[in-house]
Amino acid sequence: MIIVKNISKIYGKGDISVKALLDVDISIDKGEFISIVGKSGSGESTLMNLIGCLDSETDGEYTLDGNSTQEMNKKGLARIRNKKIGFVFQSSNLIAQLNALSNVELPLIYAGVPHSKRKKIAKEMLEKVGLGDRMHHKPNELSGGQKQRVAIARALVNNPALILADEPTGNLDSATTKEILQMLIKLNNEGTTIAIVTHESEVAAITKRSLRFADGYLIEDKEVV
Repeated sequence: MIIVKNISKIYGKGDISVKALLDVDISIDKGEFISIVGKSGSGESTLMNLIGCLDSETDGEYTLDGNSTQEMNKKGLARIRNKKIGFVFQSSNLIAQLNALSNVELPLIYAGVPHSKRKKIAKEMLEKVGLGDRMHHKPNELSGGQKQRVAIARALVNNPALILADEPTGNLDSATTKEILQMLIKLNNEGTTIAIVTHESEVAAITKRSLRFADGYLIEDKEVV
């Protein structure tokens, strides 16, 4: 599903350039559950941005689901983000003025899904994450864990090929962290490909494969026992 070939990402030029990623090669199959780990500034978030088509590489080639991003313009990249990728961030990034149902509907609006159909799909996704009774609540009426569940429902609503989660439990207590991780495990068991950027060993431990970065280099690629 994912082929990263000799990818490098360099910000700036000359003496003020920052080498965020250097000659990274990764292949990720459909249905995998991986963690991307490393100290802050190691390149793990840069890799997540490249995989998520939020940024472009300086050198190398990235192919997602058979599509090379080098051949896409901004509109094409936006389309692939909407159709192929679901995002979950450390902060749930919900729109405060909208209730849970409307927040989950947003990707469907951008995808041009008719009103009646997107309402039905959004409700089903909220029920799937256990929030069928909270769909009309706004973010300030939800707990941290409930907001992350809404974010997961929003990430799933377009039935993406890939879920990218960047520190999805970073702002949660231990009990809620466990709840969210169990939800991600369940999604992966149902066939969803998931990649998580994390600095937490307990989060990396639930994945099936770990990619470790340091100073922009991939230094370890191993199965999680």
